[in-house]
Amino acid sequence: MKIIIIGAGKVGYNLAENLSKNNHDVIIIDKNYDVLSKAEENLEVLCIKGSGVSANVLMEAGISTADLLIAVTNSDEVNMVCCLTGKKLGVKHTAARIRDHEYAHELLLLKEELGLDLIINPEQAAADEIANMLNFSSAINVENFAKGRVKMIEIKVTADMPMVGIRLKDIGIKFESSILIGVVIRNEEVIVPNGNFIINEDDSIYLIGQPSHLYNFCKMFGKVPQKIKNVMIVGGGRIAVYLSRILVEIGMKVKVIEIDREKCIQLSELIPEALIINGDGTDEELLRSENIDDMDAFIAMTGMDEENMMASLLAKQNGAKKVIAKVSRLNYMSIIKNLGIDNLISPKQITSNQILKYVRGNSVESLYRIVEGQAEITELIAESGSRILNIKLKKLRLPKETIIATIVRKNEVVIPHGNDIIKEGDRVIVISKNKNISSLDEVAAVS
Repeated sequence: MKIIIIGAGKVGYNLAENLSKNNHDVIIIDKNYDVLSKAEENLEVLCIKGSGVSANVLMEAGISTADLLIAVTNSDEVNMVCCLTGKKLGVKHTAARIRDHEYAHELLLLKEELGLDLIINPEQAAADEIANMLNFSSAINVENFAKGRVKMIEIKVTADMPMVGIRLKDIGIKFESSILIGVVIRNEEVIVPNGNFIINEDDSIYLIGQPSHLYNFCKMFGKVPQKIKNVMIVGGGRIAVYLSRILVEIGMKVKVIEIDREKCIQLSELIPEALIINGDGTDEELLRSENIDDMDAFIAMTGMDEENMMASLLAKQNGAKKVIAKVSRLNYMSIIKNLGIDNLISPKQITSNQILKYVRGNSVESLYRIVEGQAEITELIAESGSRILNIKLKKLRLPKETIIATIVRKNEVVIPHGNDIIKEGDRVIVISKNKNISSLDEVAAVS
């Protein structure tokens, strides 16, 4: 696929890196020579200096033969104009990053009028993901599949959990559980385990199943999700606005700490139900005076990773029950996890997942990437004509470190066994390592 990316900032660079690794022909357009130089030196992409709004620059990039134009500059308006111009010049598909909450209620209209095929709002998506984390507070990460009928949660295995030292195939029998442990991270190694795999203390495990079954499983192992009532947010950016609105709507009390006084005034107008505090979220005295020890959740999402780390550590040290930090630099994530912060959120990573899902095609309904794409959890729609329909799973040849985790058929959720089959229209959740899957026929061959 030929893909043109306008904007070579953090998101544009990350997209170009992932798409070029997947063997797409990537062209980056940006006015900043320095960011283009970095991309040109480190990635296998073509870089063009210029404005993505310019028809001449787009034609130089070969817009008429491009399959997808992705506009991720810092301006929503520029992104919209880039996509509109691209459509007029013959690009097949367009995707724009539109982040301002003022446009949030007009996205469907914008999509139709501008001919946009995909609208990306990383801040809204990040807010939704944080809300999921708070609703299942014992999990490190939470992801929805099959329109919420199936969830994936990540939890840390501790010494007191009775699954330690037990083979996976014995866990389901011993604890009568209908969930699947699909991925294990051990010492930064990503493992797609088989039935003989033994769970160790300090493993991070990814569980897949129906929400009620996951809740019961966590309860059994002392990881009961706690009810979140009081939330403190440091940083009054777009994510804070989207998230506060969600949390207030479901009955939580929200405090937002923002260092910029003018922004505090704006926040008080945008989210009048929240308590807005003008101050420094890395000031321990301020956090204590605002009763940090009474907070069920603390979320640090300023524009600086270092400030988010500092605020999160102070919150954890002073008694906040669940601590979440926003991270821009993905290479920080493993370091921050080791500091004891409960959850990390990366809008950049969310954006990449959305784009990669779109590029894979209509069969891919959801895509979640683990540890920079070392493993993927993919939700696929079983389409007519697939070679593996109506064949018992035990007769399929699955590649190494690939498993069919769940089959969702109407209101039925199945953790499949050898005699189960996939029917047309099923939603099939597949876990794979180092393999980019776009359709069910790529998952397995027929024996």
